[in-house]
Amino acid sequence: MNLKCLTIAVAMACTCTLGEAQTAPAPIKDDFQPSSLNQPGQEYPQVNSQGYARFRIKAPKADSIKVSLGLGGRGGTRLTKDADGYFTGTTEGPMDEGFHYYHLNVDGGTFNDPGTLNYYGSTRWESGIEIPAHDQDFYALKDVAHGNVQQILFPSKSTNTSRRAFVYTPPGYGKNKSEKYPVLYLQHGWGEDETAWSNQGHANLIIDNLIAEGKIKPFIIVMTYGMTNDTKMGPAGLRNFKVDAFQTVLTEELIPYVDANFRTIADRAHRAMAGLSMGGMETHAITLAKPDEFAYYALLSGGTYSPAELKDKPKPKLVFMSCGSKERPDGVNNAAAELKKDGYNAVSYVSQNTAHEFLTWRRSLSELAPLLFKD
Repeated sequence: MNLKCLTIAVAMACTCTLGEAQTAPAPIKDDFQPSSLNQPGQEYPQVNSQGYARFRIKAPKADSIKVSLGLGGRGGTRLTKDADGYFTGTTEGPMDEGFHYYHLNVDGGTFNDPGTLNYYGSTRWESGIEIPAHDQDFYALKDVAHGNVQQILFPSKSTNTSRRAFVYTPPGYGKNKSEKYPVLYLQHGWGEDETAWSNQGHANLIIDNLIAEGKIKPFIIVMTYGMTNDTKMGPAGLRNFKVDAFQTVLTEELIPYVDANFRTIADRAHRAMAGLSMGGMETHAITLAKPDEFAYYALLSGGTYSPAELKDKPKPKLVFMSCGSKERPDGVNNAAAELKKDGYNAVSYVSQNTAHEFLTWRRSLSELAPLLFKD
């Protein structure tokens, strides 16, 4: 993906997390319940059955509080102070289903909501809120066999440090000493880190559930930090970001470490790379530069491939491209159609009623996983 496309993706990540306000919203139902992501025992923030979010912050010495969540780009939800020093307010319209980052602006300063858990996004630990999705069952915590997500530290000579990755191993991993597994290298988006796919994305639960339903064969997932320089993050700082250094970390350091320390099938035919947003940009660049490393490519709100880019390279077994219906669905659909004309196994997927946000990517992973490692 070129710099222009990357800048667009970053801008979308910053601005497209919420749906547009309805032109004639129904009356707000008073059936608010605490968000599932609240700190233990905290009543706020709350969400109702229509997708509205309500906030309540105690700050008796503050003059103004605004929640960064807004609709239609109108600057967030401003809270109103009462005589007891509590600030309360409700979003002006229902939000998109799924996970959203947010923070508080208190008298001009940026703070997190003490009522909810924090998630690394936008280059900082942000507050998180979950709007229950009608199809949330596919990433729900169920009474099924669960895999394990473990932290690893691997040596990186190219960056002169030890770097961190998280590795998902499926249920039953290690019980059969002769069994080996394919590997998906799964990258986060701009401003996030290697915790995103497990915490915000529920990747492990999605795969656990698919395995339990018999829809996929077990495989390993590796998630690592996609930045390798100290460039100030943001659209301006990204102009100085080069993928080459991360490509070295991934292909020359992390992959050999994983193959040496986990029960992998260590060949191209059993290795996939996917990423969301900026992680899609990295996937696009690395799979084109190192086509002998990966047989499965997936861009989740992360651009597209063209036949010209793939020409005269080892043919991928799958090219998967997805986005939300509020992004640019024609782009991924048209790209898949062009690739199919040239004989590639190309699949496009569009998540309905979502934008550049984690429900798009949760759904995308659920659609992608059954297409991987088809021998």
